[in-house]
Amino acid sequence: MAKLDADDRNHLDEGKFAFPKERKEPLENASHVRNAIARFNQVKDVTEAERAAAWKRITAAAKKFDVEMEDDRQPDKK
Repeated sequence: MAKLDADDRNHLDEGKFAFPKERKEPLENASHVRNAIARFNQVKDVTEAERAAAWKRITAAAKKFDVEMEDDRQPDKK
């Protein structure tokens, strides 16, 4: 996966993150999208509404970058 350093991350548009307010889980390419899917349940300090909106952004990015998802439903919080 392409690493984003702090400077790269600060220059990304908020819309390029699954969680834009927190600037967590960038969605810049297929590798980032797969990572966002894998780490989705690890993101803390977000509301259920923010989590639902983030999942919609992740799903849209997965389609854009042709990332296969086993199930496009939001994973259950563990």
